[in-house]
Amino acid sequence: MIPRYSRPEMAAIWEPENKFRIWFEIEAHACDAQADLGVIPREAARDVWAKGRFEVDRIDAIERETRHDVIAFLTNLAEHVGPSARFVHQGMTSSDVLDTCLAVQLKQASDLLLQGLDRLLTALETRAKEHHSTICVGRSHGIHAEPTTFGLKLASHYAALARGRERLARAREDVATCAISGAVGTFANIDPYVEEYVAREMGLTAEPISTQVIPRDRHALFFSVLGVVASSLENLATEIRHLQRTEVREAEEYFHEGQKGSSAMPHKRNPVLTENLTGLARTIRAAVNPAMENVTLWHERDISHSSVERVFGPDATIALDFALHRMASVVENLVVYPENMRANLERLGGLVYSQQVLLALTQAGVSREDAYRLVQRNAMSVWQDGGDFLAALQGDTEVTAHVSPETLSACFDPGFHTKHVGAIFARVFGQG
Repeated sequence: MIPRYSRPEMAAIWEPENKFRIWFEIEAHACDAQADLGVIPREAARDVWAKGRFEVDRIDAIERETRHDVIAFLTNLAEHVGPSARFVHQGMTSSDVLDTCLAVQLKQASDLLLQGLDRLLTALETRAKEHHSTICVGRSHGIHAEPTTFGLKLASHYAALARGRERLARAREDVATCAISGAVGTFANIDPYVEEYVAREMGLTAEPISTQVIPRDRHALFFSVLGVVASSLENLATEIRHLQRTEVREAEEYFHEGQKGSSAMPHKRNPVLTENLTGLARTIRAAVNPAMENVTLWHERDISHSSVERVFGPDATIALDFALHRMASVVENLVVYPENMRANLERLGGLVYSQQVLLALTQAGVSREDAYRLVQRNAMSVWQDGGDFLAALQGDTEVTAHVSPETLSACFDPGFHTKHVGAIFARVFGQG
């Protein structure tokens, strides 16, 4: 992922320095376990910890000759450890190091992603409660439907992202497994104790059965969850973009002093951050399909998964980490225009209350078919020619033959639509 869309904390997880440090810890802990079993001298394990060093440039130079990254690392490590290095990597295969390292990196990445989600959830909850009763129009198919509140809009996005957080927490545990089982996963040349020991020391769980690689269904689930979270972010971003349209202008991204919206038109205030988030969501979801395809490998192992994971693993986690914090900032600083929300609600002359009139007529004994006809007849007149929907209904003798003008007027109370907001908030945010 390019630096423009990277936060240093997440990018550092995928830097060679962190990767090789994890490789070293895996190998060193494995030596400790082998020493416990009497397979290698205890002093050799101590030497690995005491003398173990690596240089990224040196590893890269060796790999240019060996064409094998793990061998290059072990060669560089041996240059520092000395004779005791012959006991390193006893009974292990490259995937034991690579897959266990990836599990650690995904666990580290998950911790940052969960922090980002927590920040965004806090922002959404704060702003939702701030606008608990801020009345606005709800839209279906992009067309005015019935009144709602801006707080409910934000609460809906909070709930979706809270579900995403729960899924990510579970996926974090599912992907954090360790495999130190040797060639084709049979433990023929290494005791299962080594895997259990390394898993414990690295904060992982031992993979129940690995076939030289950790099963990729775990990774498929993990990146699918990232894709779902990204889609929830895009859903919120798209809502904000629509609300910022000139004709709507109910909310907009904060426009900083000195910010420029267009190189050509000085008046422009564009929703660039949420447009950017829409694009990043596409990048993150691009990891889902290859992660699914990586589940299928030849027999006990091939490396068709390896190259694509080296690309989408860092890219998807870095992009989502950046997106979460960018969206949190957008929500924290979102500019809301309640007066425009009210004006838009009233733009159709009261048509948004048509269902209440329909129900009032049916409650008065009119068949649903006839009631719908009466309400729609007046509604279409106002839709096409403008005017006041309530006045049109009160002037329709076929309507007032069944419902009094006072009853009709009561149907136009926006409070009718907000009376259960508190109950919904209690469901979403809990009591209190």
